[in-house]
Amino acid sequence: MRSDFLFAQPGFICGIGRLVDLFGLFDSYNQSPTTEEADAKGLYSDWRITGEDLLDASLILEAEAKAAKSEFQIPLFANQ
Repeated sequence: MRSDFLFAQPGFICGIGRLVDLFGLFDSYNQSPTTEEADAKGLYSDWRITGEDLLDASLILEAEAKAAKSEFQIPLFANQ
């Protein structure tokens, strides 16, 4: 679910159709029965995207940490 799912996503053909739509009947947006449901959908979407971003960041951090361990690092008990 994208964070912009409540907005219309018009294409080229829709843009041409709007030229002849004098009364604005062509526009259709994602609607919810109540404002509370629309808010809940928006909050869910925002937190889901935030969670995905945090997961991506943690995976990148883990990969960087593994890459930083190189043969140049000396183990703690290397001389024994």
